[in-house]
Amino acid sequence: MKIIPLKEGNFSTSKTKDFTLLTEENFETVTGIKMAVQPFLIITRNDYILLDAGIGWKNNDGTSVISGILEKEKINPDRITKILFSHLHKDHIEGAVKITTDGFEAAFPNAKMYIQRRELDFAMENKGNPSFDFDIMEKLVQLPNVVWMEKDQGQITDEISYEVAGGHTPFMQVFWIREDGETVFYGADDLPQASYLKYHLAYKTDFDGRKAMSLRLQWEKEARENHWKILLYHDLDKAIIEF
Repeated sequence: MKIIPLKEGNFSTSKTKDFTLLTEENFETVTGIKMAVQPFLIITRNDYILLDAGIGWKNNDGTSVISGILEKEKINPDRITKILFSHLHKDHIEGAVKITTDGFEAAFPNAKMYIQRRELDFAMENKGNPSFDFDIMEKLVQLPNVVWMEKDQGQITDEISYEVAGGHTPFMQVFWIREDGETVFYGADDLPQASYLKYHLAYKTDFDGRKAMSLRLQWEKEARENHWKILLYHDLDKAIIEF
């Protein structure tokens, strides 16, 4: 497998979930929680797989940061075959929707988009929660190629398995991609930074912090025993931990 981090940048996020890009000039002065926004592209023999879609951050010239990374890798967005959404917070979905003069369209038009239906139901019950961008979310679920996921766990293909882990949100999904004896694990916001393995804490930013903490302990044990590669969506410095 080839793993390509699609880092949009390091950001500070406020209590109202507004994102500010961090630079050398403002890193020490900007308040809020500091985190990266870093989707991943996994290339297997059969698929080009996006793990979440980022916040849709733009360069100064208005072009998409993720599109720019893909262009450098000589990968057209049309080649993406699957987008696996862990949950529906704004910084995980906004890059999947492209606003146009005629309305909106899929940023990755040939990709099947895998969304947990119960996660959408939870989001729609929490109108006004600033973690969600309801305008983009409602556009996302209208796009063609949405695949609604209903089960707690299962296989998407022979290589891709998933589980509704909960923790950060009630129905957040995590994913394993396996090929040729290699395992890549994406724990999304249950395991977003390397420090979450160093400090065993229940975080107040999670829907069920104790469950997320317990899952991290379980995953770390399995990762060490089975030599997983763990992808870190929000780590400021690292993209991958290899065991």
